[in-house]
Amino acid sequence: MQNIEENEGGKIPGYEKQPEESREKQKKYGPGQILIAFYLISIIISFWVVAKTPKPKIVKRGKDGIISSISRKKGVAVISVTGAIYQRASGSIWDLDIKRKVAEKIKRMSRKKEVKAILLDINSPGGTVSAVQDIYSAILRAKKETKKPFVARIGDVAASGAYYVAAACDKIVANPGSITGSIGVIFSAGNWQGLMKKLGIEAETIKSGKYKDIGSPVRKMTKEERKLLQDMIDDAYSQFLDAVVKGRNIPKEKLESIADGRIFTGRQALAKGLVDKLGDFQTALDLAGEMAKLGKDPPVIRSTDAIEEFFSIINIKSNILGKLEGGYLQYPSLQYIWKGF
Repeated sequence: MQNIEENEGGKIPGYEKQPEESREKQKKYGPGQILIAFYLISIIISFWVVAKTPKPKIVKRGKDGIISSISRKKGVAVISVTGAIYQRASGSIWDLDIKRKVAEKIKRMSRKKEVKAILLDINSPGGTVSAVQDIYSAILRAKKETKKPFVARIGDVAASGAYYVAAACDKIVANPGSITGSIGVIFSAGNWQGLMKKLGIEAETIKSGKYKDIGSPVRKMTKEERKLLQDMIDDAYSQFLDAVVKGRNIPKEKLESIADGRIFTGRQALAKGLVDKLGDFQTALDLAGEMAKLGKDPPVIRSTDAIEEFFSIINIKSNILGKLEGGYLQYPSLQYIWKGF
């Protein structure tokens, strides 16, 4: 009873005796501060892991003064091409898009002396025309400069623009049930005019020419605009056909009969001449090793560098950003992409 009387109002015994300064310190350390502390600790651990990654031993200096190493094993570089291929709008150095990452890896890895072949591990529905062509050009440039063989391996899917990329390689390997093909171009634009009318919303556009707002979602597309866009589609489609004809050595007349946007399984694609061999990742790796005269099951050289490993460890890209990536390709653009993925 004495304790209850002394602590009327539900006060905790001894609470009022705590110095005001002590209680203020307790209030300062909330969930936000704890999260920041955890984040900083993860950064420190990540740097430690990267620093501990084994590096080739320097063993000699050449006549030209350049330090070289003989401890590096010759092998096949594996570069992943996953997800939609496009150039992100952000210019941040922390926000590298897949197109630039893949193109840079192809350039960097092809120039390494220990890399004797490149294996592209593809799992992508394609992407925007320009971004796809950037990777395609990077492959052709690397092949011309280094004479090293390129092999494309199709995982779940390598459709449309992803197949465009694969066509630049010397050989293509697919699982019997992989999905590929979808050779074609698409341009999508919405029309919200009916909905806006129901909501009582009107759009006013001031433009310098009648085609300046072509593809606008607030009005119906005219016949002339549709014709202009169709001409663009046809031109981009012709570029796609030329790339496949050149890379796969398929007569254009034969290719046009199957290049109508349809998709194929790996086994169907083999019969059509779109792929060279059926098999899994190991099959593709063995093929790359044999083409590079390293034999089957050659050493794999990873394409990631220390910086990329660091940001992979701390997972700098949030799930929210990942969801936004898929929405990016909903903006009107010329796309080598299979919409069914």
